[in-house]
Amino acid sequence: MISGVVSLTGPSLATLPRYARATVAGSWRWVGDRALLRTVADREIVDANRAMLALAHVIRALDLDEIDDVVPGARSLLIVLRAGVEPSVTLTDALERDDLGDAEVPAARHDVPVRYGGEDGPDLDALAGSSGVSVDDVIALHTAPTYVVAFIGFSPGFPYLIGLPDELARPRLATPRTRVPSGSVGIGGPYTGIYPSSTPGGWHLIGRTELELFDAGRVPPARLLPGDQVRFIAR
Repeated sequence: MISGVVSLTGPSLATLPRYARATVAGSWRWVGDRALLRTVADREIVDANRAMLALAHVIRALDLDEIDDVVPGARSLLIVLRAGVEPSVTLTDALERDDLGDAEVPAARHDVPVRYGGEDGPDLDALAGSSGVSVDDVIALHTAPTYVVAFIGFSPGFPYLIGLPDELARPRLATPRTRVPSGSVGIGGPYTGIYPSSTPGGWHLIGRTELELFDAGRVPPARLLPGDQVRFIAR
């Protein structure tokens, strides 16, 4: 449970005196004139993300007409309102409650087969060398955790996965590649992820999967969604 004082400043403040005075879970502020943002900076990223995913689930379950989208981030949640509408009493009451981070979040589980190294993982050897361990050790470290999709970003369907062992965390490449093949599994900062399509990219590439992550004709189009759990399986 995260405590704080709401910070709601924007063009609609005068219409929400009770909400503006409320003590709630987290701190909300206007982003432009259509969105409310809550961030959590004082928690370890796994706990902060878990709270944001739970809150997103609760807000979506309200099924309110004024909400256009609910977008979780690593440590944040963005509620986008439909143009020209104000937050309803139901929504503001929900945001005032201090137990929203405790909801159970439905999560699908995915096993992702990966070919590590070689042409599929051109940075694997260098990553192992800089870590002072063998390539097999890197693969074992990378396949050991059950990761959580913290959020989708960068390109449609690109999952940012948290749970990466500290030994494997690396800054992004100083010079990004102009093309990364679709299905490439990489490491960037504290995250591991999968490129759903061929794009430029600056992550360390350690393997590749044949699993299709994004299909615009599918509902939902992204195979992996925030809150889902992911295991990598070495092939």
